[in-house]
Amino acid sequence: KLSKEGNPHAYEFPRAKVADNIYDFSFSGLKSAVLNQINMAKMKGEEINPADIAASFQKCVADTLLNRAMLALEETGIKKFAIAGGVASNSAIRAAFESECKNKEIAFYHPSPILCTDNAVMIGAAAYYEYIHGVRHGWDLNAVPNLKLGERYE
Repeated sequence: KLSKEGNPHAYEFPRAKVADNIYDFSFSGLKSAVLNQINMAKMKGEEINPADIAASFQKCVADTLLNRAMLALEETGIKKFAIAGGVASNSAIRAAFESECKNKEIAFYHPSPILCTDNAVMIGAAAYYEYIHGVRHGWDLNAVPNLKLGERYE
């Protein structure tokens, strides 16, 4: 909500990347850059506009996700793209993907934001495929946070 009130160009934060693989990225450097910006401003007695920080942070995340996704689509030649989970509920990220996909004539799919909280769509889709393959569990099933998609819980 706060980012909608801010200027996304107020601060230029570093775009996340990992040298070994163009598709790997981490936002830890971005988090550090935001904290450094805030701490520097406090030390200098400068005023910080939280909405500008939030908007600039959000733009940086959106740019990083969009850049990597479009690169993957170009390399593979795929003309369809879908987002889901918490990231799909962010209106700025969703709008950036929608605009870029339209410009590149890529079909863009995203669930309604109400279905994006806590990865609900991805969990539901994974459960559906488990179900059609006959996998059933009892009420005693526990969460396994490190389980990879496609791995079986034993």
